[in-house]
Order: sequence, then C-alpha cells, then structure tokens
Amino acid sequence: MATASSPTPQLDPKPRIKRSFGLTNLSLKNRTTVLFLTFMIILFGIDAYVELPKDSYPEIKINQIYIGTPYPGNSPLDIENLITRPIEKELNTISEIEEISSTTLQDYSTIIVEFPPDMETQEALTKVKDAVDKAKSELPTDLDQDPSVFDFDFANFPILNINLSGDYEIVALKGFAEQLEDAIERVPEVAKVEIRGVDERELQILLDIHKMDAAKVSFSDIEGAIAAENVNVSSGDILAGGLRRSIRVLGQFQDPEELNNVIVRSEKGNIVHLGDIADIRFGYRKQKKSYARLNGQPVVSLDVIKRSGQNLLLATDKIFRIIDDNKKQFPQDLSITITNDQSTSTRQMVSNLENNIIAGVILVVLVLQFFLGTRSALFVGIAIPLSMLLSFGVLAALGATVNMMVLFSLIMALGMLVDNGIVVVENIYRLLEKGLTLWHATKQGVGEVALPIISSTLTTLGAFFPLILWPGIVGEFMKYLPITLIITLSASLFVALVINPVFISLFMKTGKAPTKPRPRRIWRNATLLFVIGLVLVLVQWRIAGNLLLIAGALILLGFYAVAPATRVFQNQTIPYIERKYTRLLQYALHARAPYAFLGGTILLFVVSFVLLGVFTPKVIFFPINQPQYVNVFIEFPVGTGIEHTNRFTEKLEQKIINQMRPYSYMVESVISKVGAGSSDPEETNSSESETPNKASITVNFKDFEYRKGVLTTDVMEEIRQLVGQQPGVLIR
Repeated sequence: MATASSPTPQLDPKPRIKRSFGLTNLSLKNRTTVLFLTFMIILFGIDAYVELPKDSYPEIKINQIYIGTPYPGNSPLDIENLITRPIEKELNTISEIEEISSTTLQDYSTIIVEFPPDMETQEALTKVKDAVDKAKSELPTDLDQDPSVFDFDFANFPILNINLSGDYEIVALKGFAEQLEDAIERVPEVAKVEIRGVDERELQILLDIHKMDAAKVSFSDIEGAIAAENVNVSSGDILAGGLRRSIRVLGQFQDPEELNNVIVRSEKGNIVHLGDIADIRFGYRKQKKSYARLNGQPVVSLDVIKRSGQNLLLATDKIFRIIDDNKKQFPQDLSITITNDQSTSTRQMVSNLENNIIAGVILVVLVLQFFLGTRSALFVGIAIPLSMLLSFGVLAALGATVNMMVLFSLIMALGMLVDNGIVVVENIYRLLEKGLTLWHATKQGVGEVALPIISSTLTTLGAFFPLILWPGIVGEFMKYLPITLIITLSASLFVALVINPVFISLFMKTGKAPTKPRPRRIWRNATLLFVIGLVLVLVQWRIAGNLLLIAGALILLGFYAVAPATRVFQNQTIPYIERKYTRLLQYALHARAPYAFLGGTILLFVVSFVLLGVFTPKVIFFPINQPQYVNVFIEFPVGTGIEHTNRFTEKLEQKIINQMRPYSYMVESVISKVGAGSSDPEETNSSESETPNKASITVNFKDFEYRKGVLTTDVMEEIRQLVGQQPGVLIR
C-alpha cells in the first residue's frame, strides 16, 4: 500500500509581506537614525526631568480679583456707603464680570470680582484696576492708602516657615531674621520673605502740651519743622579737577537724638528746640500688630514665598544651605526651626516615582520573562523608561511642573506602557517561528497589529480626554492628570511602532541558546557592575551607582533563581493552565451551557446594581488622609484689642501643649500667631488687613513613619474636644 508523503515546505528567500505599516517601514530603513533618536530621547529626557520644576501642587490661576480698602475708625455701614458701593457701581460697567460679592467689616472693605475661566487673569486685573481708578473721585479724600487690587495666586502661599527663638530680646531676634531675609531674598527662586511676630520700629515724639503753650508752638509748627529738616537736597554739580561732580546736602536723620536739636520756633532770638518740649523715643508702638510663639516661647518667623513656576526642591535646597552658613555666624543658643516645609512631601513623591519606575521595569520584565523569555521581555521592558523620558521632554516643552497630579498620572500609566510593546513583540516572534526572516517578520508583524494597537490606545485616551474639558477651578487642577496620561500613552505608542521594531530587527534571536551561560562569566559581569556601582556611589553619583548595583544583583538572581523558575513555568505551569482552560471552555460551549452562562452573567449584572443600591458607598471628593498639621482658628468680635486676643490665645495654647505631651514623639511644633497673618487662608481679606481680633494655633506633626501607628485624625478630635466653644469667641 503506497502512502503519499507531503512535500517539505521550502522557505521563500523573498517572502511576500502581506501587510506593513508606513512609519515602521521608515524606521526600519533608517535604523541608525532611530538609534541616534533613542540616544537623544534618553539624554534630553534625563536633562528635562532634572530641570523640570518640582512643586507640591499644580499652579492654577483663579479668575477672581480682590479689592481691599482699609479705612480705620469707621463702622461697617459707613464703609459700605462711602467705599464699597461707589466701587461696585464702576465695576458693574465691565461686561465680562460673572459675579460681584462684597464683605464690609469694621475698618475694612473687601470686594470679590469673578470672571469667566477662559479670560486671561492679567486682562481681568487691568479692567478692575481701571474701574477702581474711575471710582477714586467718589471715595473719601482722607484714605490712608488707595484700594489694593490683586488676584488670588496659590504661589503666594509660603513654602516653609523659619522660626527663630532663644533668650534674646525681640530686637535681637529681628536682627537675626533680617540677616536671613536679605540672604534668602537673593535666591532667584524666591519671590519674597515676610517677617512675622515683630512690628516695625517707629519714632515716637511725646509732646508736653503745657511746654508747647508756654513756647507758643503748635502741632503744625512741629510737623513742618521735622519735614523741612528730614530731607536730602540735591544742589547741582561743580567742575573740579576736570570732572563734574554732583553735590548733595544730606539732611535725613540718622540718629533719633538728632531730633532734639530741630528748631521748631525762632522769634526775636528765642530759639525753641524740639527736645525742649518733647520726649523722643525710638521703639515699638504700644499697640502691636502681631505676636508669634513657638512651643509657648516668643519667636520671630520668616514666611518664605516662592516665585511662580520655579523649582520648589531647588529653592529649599538653597535656603537650607543659607541657614547652615548663617548658623556658623549666629550664637550657639539661637534656635532655628523649620516648619510647614512643603518640599518634604514633594521629595517623597518624586522619590516614590523614581522607585516605582525602577521597580515597575523590574517586575514587568520579570513577569514577561515567564511568558516570553528573557530577550523578548527586555524588548518590551525598554518601553517604560523610554516612554517616561519622552514624556518628560514633552512636559518640559509645555512648561509644566512635576507636581502631585503629574506624578500620580505617571505612576498610574506605568502598567499601561507595555501593552503595545507586548502585542508587537509577541506577533513578531510568532512570525519568526513560522519561518519568516527577522526583517520580514518585523515589518509584517508590526503591520498586522499597528491599527489594532493604535485603536486600543485611542480608546484609552478618549476615556481621559473629557477630563480636560472639566470646567471651573477643580477642572484647572485636575486637567494635568489626563494631559500627562495622554502624553505618556502616546509616547508608549511611538516607542512600540518606531523604536521597538528597530531593536527587534537588530537583536532578536529565535530558538534555544546553543550553550548555557557559564557561571564564571555571570559572576564576572556581576562583579564588574558591583565595582563600578560602588565607585559611583562613593563619588556621590548615587542614582547611577545604585542602578548598577541593582543590575548586578539581578544578573545573579536571574541566573540562579529566575531562569530555572522560568523553565518550570513554561514547561509545566503554562501547559497545565492551558489544559484547564480548554476543559472549561469546552464545558461552557457544550449543549445548553452557553445559555446558562449568559443568563448567569445577566443576573450577576442586575444583582451588582441591586447591591450598589442597598449598600450605597460614601461619596467624597478626595480620599480622607491623615493630616500633617492641625489648625485652630480663633476669632473675637470686630473691635477686640490684640492684647485681649493674645491673653486668651496664650491660655488655649498652653492647654494644647499639655494635651500634646503624650504625643511628643510625633509632634514637631506648636506655633501660635496673633494679629496680622493669623487668619484662615480661605478668608479673602486675611492678607491685606490687620486682624487684632484673630489668632491661630498650628500643631505640626512629624512624618507618618514616626507616629507609631497613632492616627492624627484621632489627635485632631482630642484637640477639638479640648478647645470646644466658649462664649464671646468663635473657635474652629
């Protein structure tokens, strides 16, 4: 009996490519250019990441303009009639305004003007300033200062507080603070530094009314005499020695004692000096503007405000160096404490991103190695760092900052960056096993899956795109999440279609390795990486050194643990899973089983909605986290003196300090502020007016790892129960 044997398939030396993708074909024809492009992406991506400004939160602009007008000594009703209404009348002529709201208090008027989100803040500010200028003719002529017009900017919040305390007079502490202020304000990333807890000194002239009557001197005589003497006068120029020199007569007072010699009246040879009728003092006014204390002790605080768009981490690094340099010049017993440092959380987020990227690459390559093998896993794994670096370059070109929303987006995208690469690499490998050459398998493999992976990526991007259109302030804050995801996933698509095919065409191999790697060679490579890594760590190149040390450890781990486990997984585990899945699939498709599975799926879908209605989950805007600090805001009725507010705050502050003693291991500081700068930041007039009736107490906690499992929310509840509510004062 003759049997017909099938002919052995012959490999076509020039197989016909059924489908290809134009962009991939272009990259394969210009592989050297793509390799150079990859090098440039790595180089510029690292540079962009280093230079990108690091910040805690996105810097967003709120299209609200504030108008603050102080008018001391007037009631709210008078201020509303004399100031608020005339300004509102002119503001109503601006057609773009969406809403005008005003708050009139004792001695102060605040008007909030809201514009559409799409309007430029600077344009809105200019329109409001023009309207206020028109209203000035209707305002009282005895205003101490013109209305202040400004926009709300999150960048104006302090990035940290520097607190100076010790056994020194306030004057001495202020001197140390001014020395730090001058040095820190020279940092390019710093906009300004504000000193809290001490008032400006003033020259006090205490007149004796009886001596004034005897000398026949009036208040206007004294005012005119001081004003005439306290001036520098330019007296032209003179030609001397062939050079023309300017002449100035210096008359401004340099010493308070000089005022004793000011002549206030001279008639018929009778000269009356200011010192004859007055007592001259140079000091602080009796009615202070503010108090500040750290852990119950008087303190002078510096609020450091960063320039918009500058690097928070770079700014704080320079500030810390300035503080360390000045500590060498300051007395040893002067205490300098840093509180409310925003850079701490930002550093942690940046460090977490770097660790997640490194760990993500390792875990993704490890998982892929079990399914695809080592070489294919590495082809897919390069998509993560390349996509990230390409994204950093685009973000830098857009002028973005590395903030909480951007970091969260990058971490969320980490697992999606390899999706396209897996499909491309696996399809090329499948064609190689069919007998196609590496070149043709790469072109056809990418061509077959190009449109599907593009469609898949676009559907993912389409799910995030509507978030960009989110209106309002929350939309401005949240838009960085979809923008970063869109950029990152688009970068991963570019890597899968352009860079991966070139690397595959150059370095992919089929079949089993002819020889098993020798242990001696493995140990030689690992030792070389360990030595180079240690050298780099010693010369302070920690990131590169740590990466090489990790690479050396992974080589040994891969040879002695991962490679044997991979062989077991591919030869035993995968076939076992396939057999089980095949039986389940056969059962699901047999007889009437498909109807049962379909009905069960529909029933499960309905039951899920029923359970959602029965056990409705709580809906909150942001997750409830453990607070880093607790604020206690104190507000007395308008007109309360700052001394009364300070006495009450001291007592409440001492109660809180005593309550926090059992938690001393987790409490960093307790800071109290009374008067200026103590209002709730959410109050629009808090930064522009004196607030002798307000105070704040802030309890700052250490980082989470130092709290020994104690929840700061529980501590906050203890503080809330301790302070309670008392008659005549609002505590919140």
